[in-house]
Amino acid sequence: MPLPENHRLLFEQQKQRAAAIVRLLSSYSHLLDTYVVEFFSENLWEKVPRSWQATLSNLTSPQLSTLLLEQGPCVGCESVWPLSLLAYRASAHALSFSRQPWGGPSPTLGAGGRPEEYRTNRSQSSRLSHHLRRHVKPKKQHEIRRLGAMVKKLCDATGCQHVVDVGSGQGHLSRYLAFGHGLHLTGVEAGEELVATARRFDRELLHRLCKEAARESKSDDNSRETLGIDPASIPLPHHRVGWVDPRAPWKDFLQLLESEGVPEREGDCWRPGCPFVLTGLHACGDLGPAALRQFARCPSVLGITTVSCCYMKATTLDEPAPPPQEGDSESGYPMSAWVQGLPGHGLPYMLRELACHAIEDYAGRLKQETAELRVHCYRAALETIIRQLNPLLRRPGVQTGRKAHLLPFKE
Repeated sequence: MPLPENHRLLFEQQKQRAAAIVRLLSSYSHLLDTYVVEFFSENLWEKVPRSWQATLSNLTSPQLSTLLLEQGPCVGCESVWPLSLLAYRASAHALSFSRQPWGGPSPTLGAGGRPEEYRTNRSQSSRLSHHLRRHVKPKKQHEIRRLGAMVKKLCDATGCQHVVDVGSGQGHLSRYLAFGHGLHLTGVEAGEELVATARRFDRELLHRLCKEAARESKSDDNSRETLGIDPASIPLPHHRVGWVDPRAPWKDFLQLLESEGVPEREGDCWRPGCPFVLTGLHACGDLGPAALRQFARCPSVLGITTVSCCYMKATTLDEPAPPPQEGDSESGYPMSAWVQGLPGHGLPYMLRELACHAIEDYAGRLKQETAELRVHCYRAALETIIRQLNPLLRRPGVQTGRKAHLLPFKE
């Protein structure tokens, strides 16, 4: 079926944007495919055009943040910038994807950009039952509540009562959907220890709810916050140990969901032929693309919500994912066959990793000239020493101590 005219125009615009992004990245790959320490340890500053050097070296840290990293007119600088630098800056901002939610900032954000649900207690969401806050950090509390509400809406729209949570970890999202919304859940997680922990947390929560229900049946005090669900009616999540192969056919994915042995509670596990909604919170690396492919191909998946992360771990065409399937060249990036045909579309690991950092945080440190910037100098100096001692050792993993910027370099 042909695309509607407005969808076709939007698709063509995105293709043009992708081509422009690839051209820009490939043109400046000698600068972008590097870590900050390389500008010191390998003197990459000399690769920066001379005209750029003359301009950038005269800027203060706050000016670097305001004039280079922020959008808007380039005003407030005393020198005339070279046209190539102005063009690079304008292109980078024009082709960047917006980091703001559609429709502007959320109206639920309070002072300081924090959600209002944390106004009373910075570490406990007031919008989430105290039962579901145990073992869950504040950021994750906010995430499971917001994503959980979206999944519930999608289940209502598709008529599904079953949800498959890929990369379910300790089961926090699965538990919220089951205990908070009464949905049937199947969690798929590769880590056996995480699955064991998820099952233990489920049992603990069910035990607490049953004890509370027993107390309330003997008391007339119903003022305390509860989940509002009869514990006996809650469908327990069914946790499976398994790895979602990004290259496996959809039938293999469905086999992964089938129960082995006796389910935790009769009727809670997924049955063949049952439609479901697919979700994933922090779907790492190839897991996000794998979930999207299952949605596109598997007839049982009627809807999907996925929040991906760690994009640098996604495989590329020159980095095959283990174990490779014969005759299958799919990778985490690029998913688009059209992008695969663009010359220079590759994104090396270092560039992908740098893209995962929040540029607004770094810009804020530059603007405020915080002492934390000293850590970058420390790391660059340490890298220089390491390579002098062992030229083959490059960028070893070094754990930064707390408040390292307050210590002398030797310490």
